[in-house]
Amino acid sequence: MINKPLADEMRPEDISQVVGQKHILGDGKILNRIIKSKKLTNMIFYGPPGVGKTTVANIIARITNKTFYKLNATNASLSDIKDIIKDLNSLMTINGVVLYLDEIQNFNKKQQQSLLEFMENGSITLIASTTENPYHYIYKAILSRSTIFEFKPLLKEDIKEGITNALYKLQGEFEGSIVLEEDALDYISEVSGGDLRKALNALELCVYSTNKNLEGKIHIDLNIAVECAQKKVLNYDKFGDSHYDILSAFQKSIRGSDPEAAIHYLARLVEAGDLASITRRLLVIAAEDIGLAYPNAIAIVKACTDAAFQLGFPEARIPLAEAVLLLATSPKSNSAVMAIDKALSDIKSRDVGDIPQHLKDAHYSGAEALGRGKEYKYPHDYKNHYVKQQYLPNNIKEAVYYTPGTNKMEEKIAQYMRYLREE
Repeated sequence: MINKPLADEMRPEDISQVVGQKHILGDGKILNRIIKSKKLTNMIFYGPPGVGKTTVANIIARITNKTFYKLNATNASLSDIKDIIKDLNSLMTINGVVLYLDEIQNFNKKQQQSLLEFMENGSITLIASTTENPYHYIYKAILSRSTIFEFKPLLKEDIKEGITNALYKLQGEFEGSIVLEEDALDYISEVSGGDLRKALNALELCVYSTNKNLEGKIHIDLNIAVECAQKKVLNYDKFGDSHYDILSAFQKSIRGSDPEAAIHYLARLVEAGDLASITRRLLVIAAEDIGLAYPNAIAIVKACTDAAFQLGFPEARIPLAEAVLLLATSPKSNSAVMAIDKALSDIKSRDVGDIPQHLKDAHYSGAEALGRGKEYKYPHDYKNHYVKQQYLPNNIKEAVYYTPGTNKMEEKIAQYMRYLREE
C-alpha cells in the first residue's frame, strides 16, 4: 500500500518527468539548461500551487553537490536562518549551501535581509518559491540578486498526463483493477484549476473510496469523479495578484467592446462573491471609458449597482450583467479622463498663476475695493447665454485640456461649441 499521499509518491525525480512548464523546462529552455549545467544561481519560482515549484527545487537538490536546507517561511523564524548560517564554515557545507525557502512572501524585510550577505559571497544559493507576485512581496535587494521564473497553471492536457501516470502506478498496487472512464478523467482534469496536486488528491479519493464491483473492478465514472473532485476552486485572492489581474482583464474587455470576454470576467468575480470590487470598477469604467460618448451610462450603471447591493447574490448577477453588457456595447470615449489628467499635470508641474480678478468671489464687503469681480460678464445676459472672456489664469490661458472624441455625442458637443464661438 502507498502510505504517502499519491501526489508526493508521484513527485518526479528527473526534469524530463515534470509535467508542463515547457516554456522554462523544455529542451533548450533556460531553467532546463541551468539545472543540467549544475551551476546554480539565486532563483525565485513564482506561480500558483500544484504546478511543480517544489518538485523542481527537489530535483535541483538531488543534482547539486551543495548542502540542501529547506524552510517554509510560514512557520520558520530568524533563528532558523541563523542556524543555517552557523553551519556555513563547517566541513558539511564546504561546497556551499542551497536554501529552498518556500512561501518567501511570508518573511518580513528583516528576515529576507539576513540572507543578503551570504547570497552575495556565494555561500548560500537561494531558491525561493512564492504564490504571490514577487515584485510586490519580495525585498528589492533579493530580487536584484535573483532570476525569476514564472510557473504557469497547468493545461488540462498536462493534468490528464499527470493523472494517467499516477493511474499506471496505482494499477500496479490494485492489480490492474482500476477503470477510469474518459469523462471522469476529463472532469477531474477540468476542475483541478491547473493544480496537479489537487487532481491527484481527487484521483486518490476516487480509488480508495470506491468498492470493487461484481467483476472485481474499481469502476470510476463521472458521478464518482464529481463527488470526489467536488467544486472547482477559483484562483482568487481579494488582496492578491489574481484579484487585480481579473479586474484588469474585466475593464480592458469592456473598454475593448468585447461583451463575451466582459461577461466571462464578470462571472469570475461573481463566483468569487466580490460585489464591492465589481460595482466600484463598473462605475469607474462608465466614467473613464464610456464617458461623454454616452453620458447616461453612468446613471444606468449606478442604478444597476444599487440594485445589486439591494438584491445580494445570487440575484445581483442579473443587474450586474445588464451593466456590463451596456458598457461593453456602448460607444467609447476617454476625453474626460484625459482632460482632468492634463489639468492635474499642469497644476503639479507648472506655475499656473492666479485666478483672474474678474472671476474671484465678489460677494462680500470690500471685494470691490480689492478689484474682485470687476469686468465680469454674466453669460446669461448675452445671446445664446455665451460671451467670450478669459477664464483660465494668465500663465496657461491658451491651454487646451478637452478634445472631443470622435463619437456621435461629442461631435454634437464640438459642433455646439463651434457655433457659440462663431456667433
